[in-house]
Amino acid sequence: MLYINNISLVQFKNYQQSTFEFNNRIVGITGPNGVGKTNLLDAIYYLCFTKSYFTSNETQNTQYNTNGFRLTGDFLKNGHTDKVIVMVKDGKKEISLNDEKYDRFSRHLGQFPAVMIAPDDAEIILGGSEDRRKWLDSLLSQIYPEYLDHLIIYQKILLQRNTLLKNMADSPNADQLLDIFDLQLVMHGQPVHDLRKSFLASFVPKVQQLYDYIAGTHETVNIQYVSTLTEASFSDQLNSARFKDMQVQRTTTGIHRDDLLFLLNEHPMKASASQGQRKSFLFALKLAQFEVLKVLKHLPPLLLLDDVFEKLDQERISRLIKLVAADSYGQVFITDTHAERLQQAFQNISSSIQLLAI
Repeated sequence: MLYINNISLVQFKNYQQSTFEFNNRIVGITGPNGVGKTNLLDAIYYLCFTKSYFTSNETQNTQYNTNGFRLTGDFLKNGHTDKVIVMVKDGKKEISLNDEKYDRFSRHLGQFPAVMIAPDDAEIILGGSEDRRKWLDSLLSQIYPEYLDHLIIYQKILLQRNTLLKNMADSPNADQLLDIFDLQLVMHGQPVHDLRKSFLASFVPKVQQLYDYIAGTHETVNIQYVSTLTEASFSDQLNSARFKDMQVQRTTTGIHRDDLLFLLNEHPMKASASQGQRKSFLFALKLAQFEVLKVLKHLPPLLLLDDVFEKLDQERISRLIKLVAADSYGQVFITDTHAERLQQAFQNISSSIQLLAI
């Protein structure tokens, strides 16, 4: 089992200095809009992922007129207590586990698995391909450390290749360098493609099952993996695209251009699904992510639910609450502006809820 027992926030977003104790498996965080309910969830997420769920800009995570922040959390994992500390000061970040500093933050990912469901998740469907890749990469990086390693190296090589393409005139050995970069892109890009493809094939049935449950009806959902690497070998594509790449000064083929096509009854969800259908799909997507992590990490992840009562109708909410309150789920955090609504939602559930007013 995985729990977070307490968290301390210093100069993180709107928190000057606050400590919260979590005594139950289900924790309701209540209070008016703007008091910091979402920020508290994000602080928990940060301790698990070494970054915010909502922004990559650390100045937006730091309280106004300060030069950094500190987060401390005590986790209980399979009977053992672990302390995670995040320190950001003057643009420099340090992360430690049990007072041992990480030299590579990527080594922390997957230690404390978590799943966040937030209103901004609509961008996974409605936004660009980068939003969908980011979601998939975050999930696979928690499960497969080698996936994250390949992805990090690929992105570094891609940046170097693009820099070279922009400065071809000043690089007398440009063709030779491109040959080297292409070999490295294939070496690290192909495993990422293969894992994405094989994972999604086994993942879709889980999404379908959860969609049917949350929506209360059966509609066929699907996720198609769209990648140029399925059309021809990566090496051949890079070779064929080289002249075009030199003209546009960027790498036009590869896993960094992959996309996911979400389908409802064989039609693109982005254009054809109703708001209710999209919400049901997003919850199914995230809860399927939870199920996969639970099986492969051998413990249920933390589940962070932000503002879900405002996003789902009563029937879907009731089915969701019944699901996450089951003993097969782990620690659940859920925010709402109305404490009474949380109490009412869980009143017929055997699991007791801790209400934390902010």
